[in-house]
Amino acid sequence: MPYASLANVTGQPAMSLPLTESSAGLPLGVMFLGRYAEESTLLGLAAALERELPWRERRPRFSAA
Repeated sequence: MPYASLANVTGQPAMSLPLTESSAGLPLGVMFLGRYAEESTLLGLAAALERELPWRERRPRFSAA
């Protein structure tokens, strides 16, 4: 993933969150980058999104057929 590499090189905090799902039920993530040394901003964003769009109990639908 080229965007994760950019965050690693620049030392910026980054996170990927599963915010929605595809029509097949697979999770789709969104990547967020923060300002250098401001991890707390990203963690606050993650907490707010978890309250509004909880994903802890969501599970992808699988078919063995």
